Amino acid sequence: MKLYPIGLITGLLSALLMLLVLPLQAVAKNGFNLDNASIPVNKILAGGPPRDGIPSLDKPKFVVAAAADFLKADDRVLGVFHKGEARAYPIRILNWHEIVNDRIKGDAVVVTFCPLCGTGLVYDGNINGKRHDFGVSGLLYNSDVLLYDRQSETLWSQILSQAISGPMVGRALKTLPVAHTSWQSWREQHPDTQVLSTETGFSRDYARSPYGDYDSNGTLYFPVSKESRAYHPKERVLGIEINGQFRAYPFEELAKLGRNVLQDEFAGQTLTVRFDVANRDGTISTADGKTVHAVNGFWFAWYAFHNDTTIFKAN
Repeated sequence: MKLYPIGLITGLLSALLMLLVLPLQAVAKNGFNLDNASIPVNKILAGGPPRDGIPSLDKPKFVVAAAADFLKADDRVLGVFHKGEARAYPIRILNWHEIVNDRIKGDAVVVTFCPLCGTGLVYDGNINGKRHDFGVSGLLYNSDVLLYDRQSETLWSQILSQAISGPMVGRALKTLPVAHTSWQSWREQHPDTQVLSTETGFSRDYARSPYGDYDSNGTLYFPVSKESRAYHPKERVLGIEINGQFRAYPFEELAKLGRNVLQDEFAGQTLTVRFDVANRDGTISTADGKTVHAVNGFWFAWYAFHNDTTIFKAN
C-alpha cells in the first residue's frame, strides 16, 4: 500500500474544505451582501466610487425661479409637481449627486438620476409606512445606478424600480410622476417652481458635467447584457411596460409625426402619448386617463433591460 506524506494529505483536506466553504461565504461588493441577488452577481459591476463616494443630497436647499440664475434656458431638469407644489432638480447638480432625499408637503420623495443611462425617476420614500433614505451604492447593473436604502441596506435597480438583493429583494418602489425637460419649458409650466440650489454643502463645479460629451457620443463606459444599433445609443426614448410587455417610443420616430399627440394600441390598451420633441419629454395615459409609468432615457439602456421590447415606428 502506497503511503502519502502527512503534509500532502493535510493540504488536500484543506483544499477540499475550502471548496465546501466558499459557496457558503457571503458574496459581497462595496460592502453589500449579494447572496440572494435576483440578477447575475457577475453582472453587478463596480462603477469606480465606493459606497456614498457620490454623495446624495439629504438636506436640499431651494431657491425661487428668479434666483436660479445659474440655469440656462435649455438646461435639463427633473420636474416634480406634488400636492400642488412644483420643484425643479437641475441635471447639472444631479450629475454630481444622483440622489436627492427630499420632503414635499410632508411626504418623503426620492429623486434619482443616472448620468450613464440618462434616466430620472422619482419614488415615494415611504416603505411600509416608514421613511427610507437612499444613497448611491457605487455599483451598476446594465450601466444603471444601483441605489440602496440606509435603513435595510437593500439594493435597488433604478430602471427596474425593484429591489435586486437584500431584505426586500423583489419588492417594487412606488414611482411618482416626473418630467424630464428643459428649464425653460418647466418654468413656463410652473412659474412658481422652487429650484434645487447649488448650495449643497459640497465643493463641486456645477457649471460643467463630469461626463463631458457622453450624452451625445456613441460610447458606453460599461458593458451591458444586450445591445442594439437600431438607434443611436443615446437616442432618447419613452419606455413603458404593460402586462409584462414592453414598448419604446423613440423621439426620432415621434418627430416624424408632425404633431404632439399620438393614439396607439398596445398590450390591449388604447394609449394617448403626449410628447414634446424639442425638449424630449412626454407622458402616456390609458383610455380611462390613468398615467402609465414611463422611463425617459437612452435607447441603449432601455434595450439592455428589455431586449424583447417592441418599438413604435412612425410609418
